[in-house]
Amino acid sequence: MKTQVAIIGAGPSGLLLGQLLHKQGIDNVIIEARTPEYVLGRIRAGVLEHGFVDLMREAGVTENMDREGHIHEGISLIINGRRERIDLKKLTGGDTVMIYGQTEVTRDLMAARKACGAPSIYGVANVALQDIYSDHPSVTFEKDGEQIVLECDYIAGCDGFHGPSRQAVPKDAIREFERIYPFGWLGLLSDTHPIEDELIYVSHERGFALCSMRSPTRSRYYVQVDQTEHVQDWSDDRFWSELSARLPEDVAAKLETGPSIEKSIAPLRSFVAEPMKFGHLFLVGDAAHIVPPTGAKGLNLAASDVYTLYNLMRKAYQEQRPEMLDLYSEISLRRVWKAERFSWWMTSTLHNFNHDPFSQRIQDAERSYCISTPAARAGIAENYVGLPYEKIE
Repeated sequence: MKTQVAIIGAGPSGLLLGQLLHKQGIDNVIIEARTPEYVLGRIRAGVLEHGFVDLMREAGVTENMDREGHIHEGISLIINGRRERIDLKKLTGGDTVMIYGQTEVTRDLMAARKACGAPSIYGVANVALQDIYSDHPSVTFEKDGEQIVLECDYIAGCDGFHGPSRQAVPKDAIREFERIYPFGWLGLLSDTHPIEDELIYVSHERGFALCSMRSPTRSRYYVQVDQTEHVQDWSDDRFWSELSARLPEDVAAKLETGPSIEKSIAPLRSFVAEPMKFGHLFLVGDAAHIVPPTGAKGLNLAASDVYTLYNLMRKAYQEQRPEMLDLYSEISLRRVWKAERFSWWMTSTLHNFNHDPFSQRIQDAERSYCISTPAARAGIAENYVGLPYEKIE
């Protein structure tokens, strides 16, 4: 097999990149280890930055999102019982976020790819990247017992933190930065009406909590738990009771409870690999970086990688300027580290740590400052809706 761009991973970043390239006449093949059903069964984020929404529009995949997604103009922070609404639209001059689940984004992109006839190969095994530093890289894999070689110009590794793309990079060619947080998020998904129309972030003496949603009839809630906790020890009743205890009485009174659809504990970490380009291999999304979910940046940061790589590939193919691709890592990492900073700040400010007395006072002051001054609220707003994508000239 031959193509121009081999894309490893059929999550939203791989599918979005493939759709954008296809619309520009750049051939690509997507390969994925899992089945489509497995990919669609993964429960993930649902807050889309305005830049992500614009990129979906450029890809021509917005019909369902426009009909079923919900624009949010603000979020609320509740710190020590004091509530402050961050007016995203007002503080950013008009920018908002869209509530539309990652599962729905993935389903829409899968349908668009099928409609345009671009090839996606699911259920592959033993994926290996070959000759990434040469002008003739390839990807080998097995499908139904057959060994297949996919020859290409470039490889986009959109295969997540544990995928083969980053593992193919020589150890002495990559530098990794990581921070592990001493707690996790216990999340519960339920077919209940959201507690309010906008997200609520809560910093409480019992721990952090988040009231989120997937739709007007499906809610997503989280509470901070210790790393040693096990999901099987948390009944639905115990979860609802703990969540209620972390909310102000007037907010808790509006909480609609019900049986969980899905319940899991996610560890929190920050991770960045540098650089993000190795010869003709480009790492995209979770293959290159992980953020704690506090700032709603994981999927959105992957989208900004896609934006950068897609536009550089347009320069390479349509303007015969392949040297532009050398800018991918530099441009991407500028935005990656800013998003890492914001996600780290949200996590460090709103969660409970076993701080020494001085550090605890500093955290208390930071919490107070972030909701008490217009400048601090504006900084939260511009980061939450998403910093602008860097123009590719």
